[in-house]
Amino acid sequence: MKITKFVHACLLVEGEQRVGLFDPGVYSYPAFDIAKLAKLDDILITHNHQDHIYMPFVKDLVAKFPNTRITAPGEVVDQLKSEGISATSSQSEGIRFFNSPHESTEPLFPIPQEIGIHYLDKISHPGDSHSFNETKEILALPMTAPWGASIKALNLALELKPKYVIPIHDWHWHEEARKGMYQGFKNFLEKQGISFFEAETGQPIDIN
Repeated sequence: MKITKFVHACLLVEGEQRVGLFDPGVYSYPAFDIAKLAKLDDILITHNHQDHIYMPFVKDLVAKFPNTRITAPGEVVDQLKSEGISATSSQSEGIRFFNSPHESTEPLFPIPQEIGIHYLDKISHPGDSHSFNETKEILALPMTAPWGASIKALNLALELKPKYVIPIHDWHWHEEARKGMYQGFKNFLEKQGISFFEAETGQPIDIN
């Protein structure tokens, strides 16, 4: 499996037979070259915040791949429908949901519907949550946010013990801080038998 991060929470997941894109948000849009993408079977959206779904990004993807399946929470399905784009809030082969509620953003913002998604029985993307209790062998781990702390993320990885961790949701960090935290997570988690990938935008990670 090959996984490529784009800036924030957007991950391109390329399996042997199937390709999916998680959370095509506004921060990731400028870094993603759709012209270079040869195949897209699934678009997977965890919730309706703009850093996880940016409508021009989705429209460009659908224009090139009109048969791609979009899986999202009900309120995102309705949002897409209003734009003439079909989507589903149902599980399907290779796509399983898990309980991963969005952390509280009140009183600044209302809390959206959110789904955690297991994809191809290999990778788990929890959206904006540190309040989930399951993962596949690869965990996309939110690192920092107004709603969450890095130490909570680290302790969650220790509790769930995935084989591999790919950091996501770290646009809020200055670049020097991001690299420093990556190194700290990597050094600590690898002592616990967990591989941490210092993901850089557009650079594929191969996991066999």
